[in-house]
Amino acid sequence: MNRRVVITGMGAVSPIGIGVEAFWNNLLAGKCGIDRITRFDPSNIRSSLAAEVKDFDPEKYQSAKDASHTDRSAQFALAAAIEAVEQSKVVGTVDPYRAAVYFGTGIGGFETTELNCRKLVEKGARRVSPFFVPMMIANMPSGTIAIHFGFCGQAIPAVTACASGSHAIGEATRAIRHGYADVVVTGGCEAPIVEVGLAGFNAMKALATTDNPSEASLPFDKRRGGFVPAEGAGALVLEEYERAVSRGATIYGEVVGYGTTCDAYHMTAPKADGSGAGKAVSLALEEANWKAGERVYVNAHGTGTTLNDLAETRALKLAFGEEEARKLLVSSTKSMTGHMLGAAGAIEAIVCAKALQENVVPPTINLLEPDPECDLDYVPNVKREASVDLAISNSFGFGGHNACVAIRRCV
Repeated sequence: MNRRVVITGMGAVSPIGIGVEAFWNNLLAGKCGIDRITRFDPSNIRSSLAAEVKDFDPEKYQSAKDASHTDRSAQFALAAAIEAVEQSKVVGTVDPYRAAVYFGTGIGGFETTELNCRKLVEKGARRVSPFFVPMMIANMPSGTIAIHFGFCGQAIPAVTACASGSHAIGEATRAIRHGYADVVVTGGCEAPIVEVGLAGFNAMKALATTDNPSEASLPFDKRRGGFVPAEGAGALVLEEYERAVSRGATIYGEVVGYGTTCDAYHMTAPKADGSGAGKAVSLALEEANWKAGERVYVNAHGTGTTLNDLAETRALKLAFGEEEARKLLVSSTKSMTGHMLGAAGAIEAIVCAKALQENVVPPTINLLEPDPECDLDYVPNVKREASVDLAISNSFGFGGHNACVAIRRCV
C-alpha cells in the first residue's frame, strides 16, 4: 500500500504564542520569544536566557487534578493536540483502533525528574511522589493524548533528541501510508528549562552565553556561539487522503516525503561534511518527487551552533546540488523561538505547511553578520512573499539522528 497522507489539523504551544495563528503571526512579524529565565534563578549558570512559554494554563485542557499529575512537557503536548484535533473535526469519524498517536520528546519529564531528585536528597525516599515514574517517562505525552481522545491504535513515542518531532511525523506518515492507521495525532513536546538540564548543556558549552536576547540565537551568523533552550509543543493530525476528502475535511498540506539517517559519527557533533544529514534530505526529496527548478522553502535545523549551521549548509548543497541550493529559501525560526528540542521538528513542520498555504516565508531574525561559509539565502530579518512548490523541515539530533519531512500543497 502507498496511500496519500494529508494534514487536517494543527496545534501549537510556543514561546511566541499559544495557538497556531498567534504563533504564525508573531513568527512573520519577527517576534523574539527569548528572555531571561524566570522558571528558576539562573545566577549559577553562565547562560541566563531561554525561550519560555508565557501565560500557559494547563487547566484549560485538563482538570486541576489531572494537571497536577502531568509533567509540563505532556501538558504542552495535550494542549497542542487538542487544538489540532478540534481543528480536524476527526473525533467520531474514525474507528478508535484505527486512530494512533506518534508523539516525540527528546527528554520527557525533566521538571518532574529534577523535582523528585531534590526531594530524595533533601527529604528522603518517602517524599518521592508515587506519580514520579508515570510523569517522567518519555512515552507519557503519547499516552496522555491517547487517553484524552480514546484513540486505541498505536501510541508510540519518538525519542531521538532534537529530531524527535520530525521522526514522529515521518513514522506516523509511514503508518498511514502502509495501512496500519487511518488517523494519527503526531508531533513533539519539550519542557527542558530546569536547572539541572541547563547546567548540563552549559557544561557542554552548547548554549549561548550572552545576556542580550537579540544576540543569543544567531543561526548562520558568524557571531553565533550556541543555542538557546526553549519549551513548547507542536501537533498535527495526519489522515489518509481519501477518507479526509470523503468527510469534507479541510486539508492544510500533504506529507510527501520523509528521509532519515544516522551520522554514526559522534555523540553530539554532526558530521562536518554534512553527508549524513544530506542523505536524509535526499531521501525525502526522492519520495517527494522533487524536480530541479521547483521553488523550495527549507525550514532549517539552524540551531546557531558553529558546527551545526555549517554542516547543514553543506548538507543542503549535497542534496540539491550547488546550483539548485543557491535558489533555496532557507530560514531558521529558532532565531525567534529558540531551540524547542524534541518539539522543534513538529512546530517547524507547521511552519512549512503555513508557508505553503499563505505564500510567505518567515525570516531568520538578527542575521546581521553572515558567516561567509554559510552562503545560501537565509531570508534575513524580514519575511518574504514567495510561492513555493515544496517545503522541507530539517531536524538533526545528538547521537547523529537526522530527519527530513517534505510537504506540498494538496492537489
